[in-house]
Amino acid sequence: MAEKYIKENANDVVCHLEYNAERPHLIIPEYGRHLQKLIDQATEIPDREERNKAAKYIIQVMGTLNPHLRDVPDFQHKLWDQIFIMSDFRLDVDSPYPIPTRDVINLKPERLPYPQRNPKYRFYGNNITNMIDVANSWEEGEMKSALVKVIANHMKKSYLSWNKDTVTDTVIFEHLYELSGGKLNLLQSSEELLNTNDLMRTNKKMSNKNQPQQNNNKQNKNKNGKKPFQKNNNNNNQK
Repeated sequence: MAEKYIKENANDVVCHLEYNAERPHLIIPEYGRHLQKLIDQATEIPDREERNKAAKYIIQVMGTLNPHLRDVPDFQHKLWDQIFIMSDFRLDVDSPYPIPTRDVINLKPERLPYPQRNPKYRFYGNNITNMIDVANSWEEGEMKSALVKVIANHMKKSYLSWNKDTVTDTVIFEHLYELSGGKLNLLQSSEELLNTNDLMRTNKKMSNKNQPQQNNNKQNKNKNGKKPFQKNNNNNNQK
C-alpha cells in the first residue's frame, strides 16, 4: 500500500532554498554554475590520475559550450588557462601548457600618460596651435606670410563652424596674436580674409557631400533592398 502523502510545511521548504546571493561568486560567469561545481569537485579528487582525467573531460565540455573559440588561435591554451583561473589556482593537474599564476593574471599594465591640453579657444582645435608653432619657427618671408594667412582663414572657418554668427577679421587677428604669443601680428596689416558666406558655403558642402548619393540610393531601392518595378508605358501602335 502506497504511503499517504504528507503535506510539507511551507516555511521548512523555503529554508532549504538556495539563493544566488548566498552562493559562491562565479569567477567566469559565462560558463555557468554547473561547470564551476565540476571544477570544484575535480579539485578535491585525491588521486592525481583521476584528477587529470576529470580536467580533460571538463576541457571538452568547455570547448563544446564555446564553439566560436575553435577559430581562435591556440584555442586549447585559452581553455586550460581558464580552468586554472576558475579553480582559483587550486587545481593540481598536468597541463600541456605553462600553468598561469595569480600574479601574472592580476598584473595590470602601466597607465599611459594622456596629453592634457586645455586651450583657451577650444573651437580652433589643437591643430591650429601646432600650425602656429610651426609658423613661429619659420623665418620672415613670403612663405611665412602665406602660411599665416592660411592659418587665419582656417581659424575663421573653425570659428564659423561652431559659432554661426558672423565674425570680423579683427577678432581673428586678435586671437592669432594671442595664441602666437605676440609673434604673429596682423592687427595693423591690410590683409583681408575670405568672405563669411564663402566659408559657410564651403562648410555646408563638406557636411552634405555624401547626402545626395545616399538619398538617391534610398529612392532607387525599396524596403527589401531591390529596385522598384517600373512599368513600361510605351504604347506600340498596332496596325
